[in-house]
Amino acid sequence: MAGVRALRVAARQRPGLGPAGLRALWGGRSQRLRMCSGASRKEEREVEADRAVPEKEERSEPSLMHPLPRRRSYVPPENLQSCLESHVREVFGPSVPEDWQQAPLQEKRLKHRLLARLATELGHAVPNSQLHRMRCAGDVLGFYCTPVRDSTKIDELTAAELPPNLKIIWQQ
Repeated sequence: MAGVRALRVAARQRPGLGPAGLRALWGGRSQRLRMCSGASRKEEREVEADRAVPEKEERSEPSLMHPLPRRRSYVPPENLQSCLESHVREVFGPSVPEDWQQAPLQEKRLKHRLLARLATELGHAVPNSQLHRMRCAGDVLGFYCTPVRDSTKIDELTAAELPPNLKIIWQQ
């Protein structure tokens, strides 16, 4: 009873609330229904779902609003290994092991410095989703040795030989 009295006092102190505001303050209709009728929460949800405004029941076929993003093409340069070795030696200084490909990239500051320099020089950056795979300079070399074609998966599927009962038609 003390809780109800406190709510009534709060409602009187806020005269600008309309009926909807008062319902919200009192906990809505479902709160009163539950207190009076002892309805369970599951029944409440069903009642609220019945009152909800229905969305469009008919949906058209799913379509791609925008084409899939294109990847920028990348062709590894001829002198990639020497370029990468010089950058590793510049960034790590005298602490580079004799086999530079085994240089660990555990220190985040050095890893960032190396990858940022390579991204600006080669025009191809390591995506965020693959940063955790770059544990040593050899991993970076492996990433930059891989060529990337400028195409999407849809383009690749369209160009591939497909069975006669499967056709891909891209409408723009």
